[in-house]
Amino acid sequence: MKLLVLATDPVDADDVRRALPDDDLQGAEVLVVSPAVNESPMAFWVSDADEAIAEAESAAEQTAAQLRERGARARATTGESEPLVALQDALATYPADRVVVFVRNEDRARYREEDVLGEAQQRFGVPVTEIAR
Repeated sequence: MKLLVLATDPVDADDVRRALPDDDLQGAEVLVVSPAVNESPMAFWVSDADEAIAEAESAAEQTAAQLRERGARARATTGESEPLVALQDALATYPADRVVVFVRNEDRARYREEDVLGEAQQRFGVPVTEIAR
């Protein structure tokens, strides 16, 4: 299985495993993409992306490390600040069989994190599961 995990924050391997239909990560090939999402519209518009990029790199690496501990062949990367663009870019070079998107609940959502699932299901021809955290 080729899995793409899109997550702004670090994700526990158990959370990823539970999102899968067969509940197994052993031997799965996983690409973890963490979009460099800004905390606010102001940070986005003044191009203050350094902190967002650093947070995205850390989140992607932490998640990939967790998945490798569970037997997955996982690698990490960062993506564009808009989650749908990050997902589109990743799918252009990584033909995933399934996508799992971890989003923040409404109280914690960052700028441009709304309606990822609805848009992703319309744009991409792979099964997409969204998990709110």
